[in-house]
Amino acid sequence: MSTDPPPAPQRSIKAAQAACEVIELLEVLWERGRDATGPSAVSPPQLRVLYSLEREEGINLRTLGRLLGSAPSSASRLCDRLEALGFVERTPSPVSRRELTLRLTSHGRAHLVELRARRERILLTAIKAMRPASRAALLDGLNGFRDAAQATDLARGHSPPVSPAQSA
Repeated sequence: MSTDPPPAPQRSIKAAQAACEVIELLEVLWERGRDATGPSAVSPPQLRVLYSLEREEGINLRTLGRLLGSAPSSASRLCDRLEALGFVERTPSPVSRRELTLRLTSHGRAHLVELRARRERILLTAIKAMRPASRAALLDGLNGFRDAAQATDLARGHSPPVSPAQSA
């Protein structure tokens, strides 16, 4: 029986399927590690707002909406709850009196630090259970994926083109 690896396109498809399975597993782990009853619980879309504001300090609602792929009114509603939680503040823009800038508060930044620490603990538990060779391969693969994603339009929020087979 042959032990040749599958052709490259098939390996890419299998890698994408495995990545999807891992992402779904991570979503379950994050949900288990989240205190959904606490006052600081935020939804995944709200978390995207926090990450966006962390990267793009002082943006306006229009820019946030573009980053999220949503209308400014939807972004505004997300910010309403985050502002009520004390995670986001809206301040007058130094450039235009008609605009507001959005910033994370120290409470919002602390929430992200705590969230990342909790997620790291969850990941460390699973990674410590892996064989050393598997951990090294995971690190190499994740670094390669990050580099490839950053070099493509995926990192800038653009969707990949749909192939004829996918649109059928």
